[in-house]
Amino acid sequence: MTGYWEELERPGPDSVELDGLELRPGSRVFLHPRRGGDIFDLALAGRAAVIEGIDQDLDGQVKLAVVVDDDPGADLGRARQPGHRFFFSLDEVVPAPDAPAAPERAVRKVLVAGIGNVFLGDDGFGVALASRLARRELAPGVDVVDYGIRGMDLAYEMPEYDVVVMLDATPRGDAPGTLYVIEPELDDDDPVTVDGHGMDPVSVLALVRAIGGRLPRTLVVGCEPGSAISPDDDELVADLTEPVREALDEGVRVVESLLADLDREQRKEGQT
Repeated sequence: MTGYWEELERPGPDSVELDGLELRPGSRVFLHPRRGGDIFDLALAGRAAVIEGIDQDLDGQVKLAVVVDDDPGADLGRARQPGHRFFFSLDEVVPAPDAPAAPERAVRKVLVAGIGNVFLGDDGFGVALASRLARRELAPGVDVVDYGIRGMDLAYEMPEYDVVVMLDATPRGDAPGTLYVIEPELDDDDPVTVDGHGMDPVSVLALVRAIGGRLPRTLVVGCEPGSAISPDDDELVADLTEPVREALDEGVRVVESLLADLDREQRKEGQT
């Protein structure tokens, strides 16, 4: 687990995008502090400044460290000395007219696939989570699809994406409702199986390979089920157990955090 001091030393992003323009250290901005600030905010409103650094706090909030153009102690600010280096959030600055346009980057196509049988109790976790995510505003290039038990459909569509995030019930022996993020590995001898009542991530990957498709990077956001119902049972249950139902909200946060990590990863790759 990352420690407190390691978190404090974590570098901020190399650049940020604002109003379609790319801001990085050296970019010029005009300061427009929000109302209700302190005396420094009043004194700096409307001033031109240069971004000296980009910081990110433990909650992911970005702050721009700026040096004001007409500050007599600007050299001290550029030397990262306190008193001549000021911090503003993105909604408190306006890019200068000469700020360069942010470079266009290819949109990474991500498929968030809900899988599971809704009539087998907690096996429907992935479908329920996909339903919640489909109502959220996600990044461009992210598709959320409920595949249910349609493993063949998923296998044929996976090669069209750069990354696939499967949502599924994953029994691993922990307490019901425990969430996992797994990157499944496909062995050469994993069999190809098509089950009319359900599917699992490794079987789908094996099916993609069997039909000659390209295997995208695949991640699984799974939940430990609290019930184990067989298709052969006389009474099917189209409902989740309480621990698994309660895990859905956290499941949404886990997937959105994972998507944000993938986006940051792509931005970093684009800068190398």
